[in-house]
Amino acid sequence: MPTLRITIEGNSDALLMRLEGRIAGPWVSEFDQTWHSLAPSLGNRRLSLDLCGVTYVNQDGIRLLRHIYGETNAEFRADTPLTRYFADEAAHDPEKTVQEGD
Repeated sequence: MPTLRITIEGNSDALLMRLEGRIAGPWVSEFDQTWHSLAPSLGNRRLSLDLCGVTYVNQDGIRLLRHIYGETNAEFRADTPLTRYFADEAAHDPEKTVQEGD
């Protein structure tokens, strides 16, 4: 069964969450639990989410990435059209989108 690997690296200025695999199914809950245990220690540090090793994200995974982005204004690291798509979807807030001409 495909899995999600989460690696956390940090220093006094920044925190990096490296995600590898699929953000879908039971792995969304695992990612959510990891995020909620990590969030209180973030403080004023910048958060980067490295999506370079991510192969698939379902809608629940996008919602979680979007939630984390909304709380932290995290930087996404992406290196392929697919991972850039995941990052763009996560950084996009449909409720804040203004249609041209509004």
